[in-house]
Amino acid sequence: MIEVEVKAKIKNFDSVKKKLKKIGATETHLEHQEDEYFNSPIRDFSKTDEALRIREVTIDESFETFITYKGPKIDQNSKTRKEIEVKIEDSQKVNDIFQSLNFIETTKVIKNRTLYKLDQYIISLDDVKGLEPYMEIETDLEEGSEYKEELNKIFDIFKKLEIVNGFERTSYLELLEIKKESEGNK
Repeated sequence: MIEVEVKAKIKNFDSVKKKLKKIGATETHLEHQEDEYFNSPIRDFSKTDEALRIREVTIDESFETFITYKGPKIDQNSKTRKEIEVKIEDSQKVNDIFQSLNFIETTKVIKNRTLYKLDQYIISLDDVKGLEPYMEIETDLEEGSEYKEELNKIFDIFKKLEIVNGFERTSYLELLEIKKESEGNK
């Protein structure tokens, strides 16, 4: 699967929520997500632009866990990349497997996400612990599909929301690591 995704920093959630309603997006649900990221003992994912994580998702009283691999980004304008995700039963056992294989636990990303749906697009308002407010718009395509038309449609949605700058290709993981590094150098 190819995840076609664009992320932008926003000023605040309230104004974006009003604009989302105006363009016909429907709020679907709230999620609490905790992502544990790992680096490979064989290659440095920060250099290869890959990611491996265990994600725990809480929606109301339900709880699900996933392993996700994200390949390198495939263009210069978005976060579009190959994504493979599998639901798992026990995050601690998978963590133990990764560590037994010398995978290194890196940074934990914790966020509260408000999700909206607009046609085939999922719109996320992300309150990430340690970062400013962000918004993502994404859709999934079959691997090998042409993604540029979908990418243009995503940028059109941002324009309708009057968001024309603040676009960010850097992952939340990388943003948190950059912040930690800059705070350590003070």
